[in-house]
Amino acid sequence: MENNQENKNGTKFNPYWIYGVLALFFIGLNFLPITSSTSEPITFEKFAIMAKEGDVGKLEVVNEKYAQVYLTEDAIKNKKEKYKDASKSSFANKRPHYTFDIGPSENFAKKLDALNTTLPAESQVTVSYIEKANWLSPIISLLLPLALLVLLWIFIMRRVGGGAGGPGAQIFNIGKSKATLFDQNSKVNINFGDVAGLDEAKEEVMEVVDFLKNPKKYTALGGKIPKGVLLIGPPGTGKTLLAKAVAGEAAVPFFSISGSDFVEMFVGVGASRVRDLFRQAREKAPCIVFIDEIDAIGRARGRNTMQGGNDERENTLNQLLVEMDGFPTDKGVILMAATNRPDVLDSALMRPGRFDRQIAIDRPDLKGREAIFAVHLKNIKIGESVTPFALSEMTPGFAGAEIANVCNEAALIAARRNKEEVDMDDFNYALDRVIGGLEKKNKLISPEEKEIIAYHEAGHAVCGWYLEHAMPLVKVTIVPRGIGTLGYAQYLPKDEYITRTEALLDRMCMTFGGRAAEELTFGKVSTGAQNDLDQVTKMAYSMVAVFGMNQKVGQVSFYGMQNESFARPYSEETAAMIDTEVRNMVTAQFARAKQLLLDHRDALVALAKQLLEKEVLHKLDVERLIGPRPYAWPDEKAHHIGTLSVPVNGVAPAVDIPPTETVQG
Repeated sequence: MENNQENKNGTKFNPYWIYGVLALFFIGLNFLPITSSTSEPITFEKFAIMAKEGDVGKLEVVNEKYAQVYLTEDAIKNKKEKYKDASKSSFANKRPHYTFDIGPSENFAKKLDALNTTLPAESQVTVSYIEKANWLSPIISLLLPLALLVLLWIFIMRRVGGGAGGPGAQIFNIGKSKATLFDQNSKVNINFGDVAGLDEAKEEVMEVVDFLKNPKKYTALGGKIPKGVLLIGPPGTGKTLLAKAVAGEAAVPFFSISGSDFVEMFVGVGASRVRDLFRQAREKAPCIVFIDEIDAIGRARGRNTMQGGNDERENTLNQLLVEMDGFPTDKGVILMAATNRPDVLDSALMRPGRFDRQIAIDRPDLKGREAIFAVHLKNIKIGESVTPFALSEMTPGFAGAEIANVCNEAALIAARRNKEEVDMDDFNYALDRVIGGLEKKNKLISPEEKEIIAYHEAGHAVCGWYLEHAMPLVKVTIVPRGIGTLGYAQYLPKDEYITRTEALLDRMCMTFGGRAAEELTFGKVSTGAQNDLDQVTKMAYSMVAVFGMNQKVGQVSFYGMQNESFARPYSEETAAMIDTEVRNMVTAQFARAKQLLLDHRDALVALAKQLLEKEVLHKLDVERLIGPRPYAWPDEKAHHIGTLSVPVNGVAPAVDIPPTETVQG
């Protein structure tokens, strides 16, 4: 049984307890009196009775502290029953039969002289004074401090070594790799069946698995497997999971380490750990080395010139490049890495011969989300109304980690409601909570503010209802959620990869619907449209300065150029032109939103009054109040009603168009 195994009381055995017990034992011995363990202690009065009866043969005073009493042979032979309290070993080995403390030596001498005056001459007691050295005390005084210093040194070295930090954390092994090894003793229990929604990426890495299982199949034809496989994608899309699945399928040793584990405050430690990692990999070949978040050490060199020439991160990267060039591809050592920031990686790391295979792992599409939901729903007791297809259509833009979070939240909500299975209502509530935040049921809002919020959200809903390229409305509510969100309108976006100019303008107009409704109804605006203005401004600048969607500015794009230099990549005249065109575009769409609401003023008032009464309106409620939507969305389904839409990525990183228009307090 291991030392750290828990006992019945839940505590863990610690080997340092042994050192503590030994230290206490030796300290206790130092304080024990050096007396014969076979002698029976008595008092001076009982000794006086023995002396008067003539049974005392000899008396010894040891170190002027205690006296040892020896009985006569006649007393031992004829009066053994009388002295049965004496130890049997004392009779057998002729050791002192009794002992007693003498107290102060002067008083003992007077008491003994007084006792002898009362005894006959043949019975008088003669005393001899002897000195016995305490041999244990000097030994303990010498060895105990030395032992404590040794134990303290062992304790400090083990603490510095960091038992939980692995071999690379020890002070004398600081240059050793801290990679976690999964082999036959600790296998990776993940396979490709646990990875859903990444069919294209799995096909790419299956070749790696096949090579590790059947290397002669490729080497016989002269082929070479890629040395490095780089997994690129947004956070939560399953890069690390896919790497573990490769190790589980290949059934080979799997070294897992994070890029930050190479970076230390000591110069040369990172490079040393890289060398040790590849040395271990060669010994375990065929194997897989997986470096997660490789951007921690793989950043482009030369950008941090202010730190000086001896940059530890650059030294580590240089050693990694050398090691990747140093092992041949026929040895079965394959390096896999993952990052969500490929733009910052060094070009030497990305060239063919190193990470020569790059696998892009994007957010899953409709079919991929359905497969991911099918995997996560296996462990959840769901009702008949819950299907992976319905949930996948409700969650465009969701990554695998976000889907897992939604499933877990739905199960927790159903358990909180004391249900025996998770139904569709629990998933709707889970999506509400994940996207919009926790519902603020006790938040007090004045009637005047509530009316402003209702008209604001009704303006969003009406504009989106009558615009051709706007996303279809799913739900509009004035129930506050999250931090500073007083209400929102939710839409159902579709999976799209390009967006045209008319669609962006319609969405801009829809976003202005809230502020336009406030101005038309109350003749003034509020701070609640801050989030809307932020979205519109970003969208307009992206259309003018990134996507080339403005005739006056022209077919130019300045996306990302400002990050490469401190100065703007265009002149003051161009900057003024961009600002003017953005302002004109924003003003035109705001006027368009106002005119649209004027044309459908009755619909705006009807929705606002119904929101004040019910607080939540779904698509069927809107159709009942203002009629069916004149423009049908291609992927619009009947079962979407009452579900929550989610943010999509948009058409480029510069334009994120979330389908939730919020009023922030």
